[in-house]
Amino acid sequence: MIRTAALAHIRDRRLLQARSVDKNVFYMAGGKIDPGETPEAALHREVREELGVGIVSFDELGVFRAEAYGHPPGTPLHMTCFTAELDGEPRPTSEIAELRYFTVREYAEMNHVAPGSMMVFRRLHELGVVDW
Repeated sequence: MIRTAALAHIRDRRLLQARSVDKNVFYMAGGKIDPGETPEAALHREVREELGVGIVSFDELGVFRAEAYGHPPGTPLHMTCFTAELDGEPRPTSEIAELRYFTVREYAEMNHVAPGSMMVFRRLHELGVVDW
């Protein structure tokens, strides 16, 4: 099982996704939770590493379970997702090739999508905070 913490950062009713260098899929900013690390601590560390900003405040959106994209078939993903207020403008760091904001449809129409991200997109649409 892969345990991750992820940021659901919304602007203009679109969800931020990051594409790592040498990857073809966009994911939410975040990453694996290190042994002994809490999801909250992993979120702070990963957001700083990937987006170059800190977190002022955060709320847990929920835990999402899906198949882990880019891993052997059947590898489970356990993703704790958070919304957060950031202390600056997200920008790609050295490990991130591109940042982009998507509606649900824009993300779903990509050639490659991460199942965990798609679940979060749908949940945020149900809550009325991102556009279809």
